[in-house]
Amino acid sequence: MAVHPEHAVAQPDLKGEPAPGGKQTRRRLGAGADVGRASVVLLLLLVVAALGGFAAWWSLRSNEHADMVRALAALADAQGTWDQAWDLHERKIASLQDDLRMQDDPMRRLVLQREIATQYVNAGKAEPAIALLEDALAAHRATLSEQDVETLEADLAFAYYRVGEQSNCATSLDASYCILPLDPAAAHRARLGAAEAARRYEALLRARAGSQSAPLYRWMLNIAAMQLGRHPDGVPVEWRIDPAVFRSEHDVGSFPEVAAARGIVEFGRAGGTILEDFDNDGHLDLMLSHMGMKEPLAYFRGKGDGRFERRSDQAGLSGLYGGLNIVQADYDNDGCIDVYVPRGAWFHDKGRIPGSLLRNQCDGTFRDVTASAGVANGYPSQAAVWADFDGDGWLDLFVGNEIVRDKVAWPAEAADFRLYLNRRDGTFVDVAAQSGIRVTGMIKGVAVDDFDNDGRPDLYVSIMGAPNRLFRNVGGAKFVDVTQSAGVAEPVMSFTTWFFDYDNDGWPDIFVSGYSATMPNIVREILGDKANAVGERPRLYRNNRDGTFTDVSRSVGLDRLLLTMGANFGDLDNDGWLDFYLGTGAAPLYHIVPNQMFRNDAGRRFQNVTTSGGFGHLQKGHAVAFGDLDDTGVMDVVANTGGAMAGDKSYTLVFKNPGHGNHWVKLDLVGTRANRYAVGARLRIRVADAAGGTREIHRTVGSGGSFGASGVRPHVGLGQASAIESIEIRWPGRGEIQRWPGPIRVDRRYVLHQGDPQVRVVESGRQGRKAD
Repeated sequence: MAVHPEHAVAQPDLKGEPAPGGKQTRRRLGAGADVGRASVVLLLLLVVAALGGFAAWWSLRSNEHADMVRALAALADAQGTWDQAWDLHERKIASLQDDLRMQDDPMRRLVLQREIATQYVNAGKAEPAIALLEDALAAHRATLSEQDVETLEADLAFAYYRVGEQSNCATSLDASYCILPLDPAAAHRARLGAAEAARRYEALLRARAGSQSAPLYRWMLNIAAMQLGRHPDGVPVEWRIDPAVFRSEHDVGSFPEVAAARGIVEFGRAGGTILEDFDNDGHLDLMLSHMGMKEPLAYFRGKGDGRFERRSDQAGLSGLYGGLNIVQADYDNDGCIDVYVPRGAWFHDKGRIPGSLLRNQCDGTFRDVTASAGVANGYPSQAAVWADFDGDGWLDLFVGNEIVRDKVAWPAEAADFRLYLNRRDGTFVDVAAQSGIRVTGMIKGVAVDDFDNDGRPDLYVSIMGAPNRLFRNVGGAKFVDVTQSAGVAEPVMSFTTWFFDYDNDGWPDIFVSGYSATMPNIVREILGDKANAVGERPRLYRNNRDGTFTDVSRSVGLDRLLLTMGANFGDLDNDGWLDFYLGTGAAPLYHIVPNQMFRNDAGRRFQNVTTSGGFGHLQKGHAVAFGDLDDTGVMDVVANTGGAMAGDKSYTLVFKNPGHGNHWVKLDLVGTRANRYAVGARLRIRVADAAGGTREIHRTVGSGGSFGASGVRPHVGLGQASAIESIEIRWPGRGEIQRWPGPIRVDRRYVLHQGDPQVRVVESGRQGRKAD
């Protein structure tokens, strides 16, 4: 069998190839009549989008929202059993069992049995996998190599771990069962899985201490011991992980997990998150997506008291399935914030699923207007960003696709990306070919900011498996590639990314995550063996203010193996410095990595505060958003957790901010010549501190990271400032600069209209009066 034990649960690699030991020949099943139906509907959507003037007629004579719902349902029904790795595990099991019945060769039968067990585990049904693996070991142990025995023993230990995890953590509303390091009070009640996993991982370490996978076994043994309430003393000293390795570098206070108590109960796989005031009542609402083709969008309306009510069906989201990511913007400047849903990510050539533009009807409902708006992208994507690229006061849309040509025979005309310019009439035109942007590959993240402070939004593209790209906007939505001169191409294996001014100097910096580390290497680094911990680390590029950047990751404490998927930034303690939360992991189930929170220590260093705050959840971390959910003046954190596999679902998390005694200001910006919510505006807030000095705090208006979206109404921490001396805005588009002199009181929410010198205080909802 000769399968390395680190692949104890066989999964596809990042480019979609079967891992060693996986089924090498995939049969396309289930195409049937639905393929034709899905193709016709999808073709109609794409043709309509391409016909410009025909689109308005189409939208009048048909219900394009219902057409999209039908198209998505048909495409989901038409999935072939082996079209993608992340779902339909029961059908995969049936297919493999058919193969097994026709196979006489003992070793080939064993390989098939192992993959059937893998599919059971991926489906969330570890018990039948355990029975299969135990039978296989009993029948073949004497004839297998030591490595193959180790592989099956590791499979079996992990299957037992999954039994314990699903019985206590993954399907529980009590997040304490899942947060590392586990408190003894959160020991598993259903103990069989963890107990048997601990016994088997200890046996693997005794028999295979020199194995390349030994660090992984050690990690899993210690986690299982925590689940049993036996850590650290219950772990043999030679394999014990000292609790000190989990200690935070700063005490940020405990952020209790409160999702269920607040009415947010959402169980699903990997997906997107938007925290936004969609109904303009002054309170944040929450929209969530999941990657599964039969997992619908979810919408929770904020009630104004910190609690939420599910309104998905009432909002018109029924049947709008799929979408690993979601991003928001008021594209038609009507004051109601809309949503774009890219689809098909990680599905490769089977991901030709149209994205959706959902127009906010300003009445609590959304309507799919993809076809009539002209944004029917038919290629796999999760990366999209809104910005006013041509400076006309209307937001445009960049969509990065996953076109990996060395693995899939994509046609020459396959779109690597789309650049949709807003026609200011509710429709868009794709100008990608004329933009000067040249980028291809697996685009996993896109971010926008004006890195050179010339008044035009620039674009950074994170590409998994190829150098990243920085494009400078030279005007009129035309771009020049400045990657090499700027020095921002790495890491080559990257994922989420963003611009933010981490050092508050008025010049946007770039963060881009690394994404290639294996579990044994992550554990080696945790245990202090960094020299032998191989893998891509993130980059924090400090803006040198001359068109170039310097990699400061090591000096600020971010030279770490983090395996980041979803992430975002915000100000945890209202001190005026931007912190960030990383959702970590990978599709293979054995990637058990705690999510990570980092606090910005005044622009000097980022402190890991994961365990101090209680953020180290072990389920797969995806989209992240920061926002004040209960209007207490502090930013809470929402994380969409859950993996890619159908059996790797988890509950969405909400971490409640305990408060830190610092001041804040919230701003509702109203663009007139700029786009309505001033996305892309630059803020310069000058404050007086308690000691009589002054400081400046800089922000760019937007939703934050590339995988997870915070609200576009700025929330700015002010530290111990006693008053705001001035607020300055450089409005996007024409670069108009407007200044409101102080003193302006802190701990208030204000409305600032472009061209209006008055500062208006918000007392409730969207009503405002002139500030004192």
